[in-house]
Parts: sequence; C-alpha cells; structure tokens
Amino acid sequence: MTAQTEPAATHTVEGAAEASAVHAGEHVETTGAEHSAGLPQFQFQHWAGQIGYLLILFVILYILMSKVFAPRVRRVFDERETTIRDALTSAREVQAQAERQAEGAKRALAEARSAAQKTAADAAAKSSAEAATRRAALDSELAEKQAAAETQIRTARNTAMQQLTTVATDAAEAMIEKVTGVKAPRDAIAAAVTSQGQ
Repeated sequence: MTAQTEPAATHTVEGAAEASAVHAGEHVETTGAEHSAGLPQFQFQHWAGQIGYLLILFVILYILMSKVFAPRVRRVFDERETTIRDALTSAREVQAQAERQAEGAKRALAEARSAAQKTAADAAAKSSAEAATRRAALDSELAEKQAAAETQIRTARNTAMQQLTTVATDAAEAMIEKVTGVKAPRDAIAAAVTSQGQ
C-alpha cells in the first residue's frame, strides 16, 4: 500500500510541475507580447480613457483660466492701463502748467523790460531837462560874470587912461615949460593929449 501511494504522489508532483511550467510559459508569452506591442499610450484600446482624462483636465484648466487666472491678469492689465493713463494725464497737466508759467514769465519779463525802458527814458529826459536848466543857469551866470568882468576891465581901462592922461599932461606941461620957459595952459595940453590918445 505504501508502494501504491508513492507513485501517486510522484505523479501529482510531476503534474503540478508541468502545470506550473505551462503557466510560466504563458506568462512569458504574455509579457513578451505586451513588451513587443510598445507604449500603452499608443495602443488603441487605451485611447478612450486618455481622451476622457484629457477632456476633464481641459475643462478644469479652462475653468481655472476663465474664473481665476484671466480675471487676475485682466485686472493687472486694467490697473496698468489706468496707471499709464493717469500718468499721461498728470504729465500733460504738468506740461500745460509749465507752458502757462513760461508764458506768464515771458509776459512779466516783457512788462519789466518795457517798464525799465520807460523809466530809463524818463530818467534820461529828466536828466536832460535838468542838464539844460543847469546849462542855462551856468550860461546866465557866466554871461553875468563876463559882463561884470568887462565892466571892471572897462572901468580899469578908463581909470588907467585917465591916469595916463594926467601923467602925460603933467609931463607935457613940464616939458613945454622947460623948453619954452613959459607955462602953457593945462586945459589946452590935456585936450591935446586926449586927442592924441583917441
């Protein structure tokens, strides 16, 4: 009985080994077939699931872009545009204000120049009038002094001529008396000297 049991057990073990070998061979064949088919992404039986996942991801990304990222980007662009517009507006206002100030400065400069020219002209006219008045006063004073000097000169000359006439009369009288021995009338001698002096 023991001898019968041993061959049966041996047969069972051999059968299990053969089944395992067959299963291993199938597994090797299946693995080889899978490896020989390439990447699963390129196999047609997997495309439906991949397209579904892509659609889901696309919808999620679209929702994120349209509801989250796009409004933020749009808000940033709007703020940037508003900032640029405000900066340009303030720059134009500053430029216009600077132009107005420049025009005001030009007008003030022109008015100051005109006022300075008028003041200079008035001062020149006033100084020329004062100079003319002073010149007239000096001319009048010089004329008076010249007339006084001429009067003094004339008086001095007349005095000198009278003294000279007197001296000449005395000398003539003395000479006539010495030469002739007769005293000549003084009036006749003075008349003769005066007629000679003229």
